[in-house]
Amino acid sequence: MTDSLLYVLCAFVLIQLFYYLFIFTRLAFYGKSRNYESRPPGVTVLVCAWNERENLIELLPLLDAQEYPEFEVILLDDRSDDGSEDYMRENIHSWKHIRYIRINDEFSHVTPKKYALTVGMKQAKYPLALMTDADCRPDSLHWITSMASQITEQQDIVIGFSPYEKYPGLLNWFIRCETFYTAVQYLSFSLAGLTYMGVGRNILYKTELFFANKGFYRHRHIMGGDDDIFLNEVATSNNTAISIEPESFVYSKPKTSWSTWLRQKRRHLAVSQFYRKRNKVMLGILSFSHMVIWLLGLVALGFGIFNHDIFYLQELGVIIGTRWIIQWILFFIINRKLDRTVEWFSFPLMDFAFFIYYIFFGLFVMTRRKPRTSWN
Repeated sequence: MTDSLLYVLCAFVLIQLFYYLFIFTRLAFYGKSRNYESRPPGVTVLVCAWNERENLIELLPLLDAQEYPEFEVILLDDRSDDGSEDYMRENIHSWKHIRYIRINDEFSHVTPKKYALTVGMKQAKYPLALMTDADCRPDSLHWITSMASQITEQQDIVIGFSPYEKYPGLLNWFIRCETFYTAVQYLSFSLAGLTYMGVGRNILYKTELFFANKGFYRHRHIMGGDDDIFLNEVATSNNTAISIEPESFVYSKPKTSWSTWLRQKRRHLAVSQFYRKRNKVMLGILSFSHMVIWLLGLVALGFGIFNHDIFYLQELGVIIGTRWIIQWILFFIINRKLDRTVEWFSFPLMDFAFFIYYIFFGLFVMTRRKPRTSWN
């Protein structure tokens, strides 16, 4: 029985190594590139905001100061009652590139954020639409340039990276770990021609792509999904590029309490059920194999210690150690590309944290009530 346990464990480790060596290596060894044109296309930056006055005070000057030949910023104010409208009316003339649209209506057949983004897309002057959120901050005055430079005639979508700001504490560490590992997955899969999501905090696509696919119409009633469900519908094996230049990063403020983070995660996981079947299968296999490796590994470790079987423990160490070494090397390389989002020495702890996460968060999602529908 103990030998069979190692054989099964080895099989699941091989599954993980397939992802590491044939998918994640694409990101680890991805070379930075830009597609320069004689005249870069104009870009419309869309920012949805609901009661974000304090964030807008910081964000809008950063966006207005972007160094790009031709762009505009449309702020879509969704029924804010925190003084955002007064602030915008008072300051709109001090910015060169900012446009303000106040949205006063709400409709039962479409979620507020998707309605706001659709309004923004219809009002956009330029052929490229670049999305971010009010609580985000571009890390450079060349953010628009870094994202737009990846667009070609064949590629309609650019997926960017949006790390969270670093603060002390376990929650912030885990949020950064999850952001890093999620980025490893969606960026690597995109390079493999299997795009399944981006992050709405930093994503660009052609407006003609949006309207050719009827925008968010098919999932207009679903809270969330303006980034991942939409990409699941429109992304192909060759129409999506990524941008991981440091100038393209957009930093976001993380949740500061476990309760608000759990609500956010429940909403994100609820949206994933609408992914294409192939996306759900490939992500499910990756997370399931991760969980099983830890379960079988701990059981095998207990058998080896109980029976004082040194040779058995050595075999177990080789199997688990091979996975960890390859994982550590790849994650170290990718982490350097992604602005060292996670401390490299915490990778093994991160690996264990995801094992706990996969088990208990799945139970949490199945047993808790549906959250209140709020997009921000």
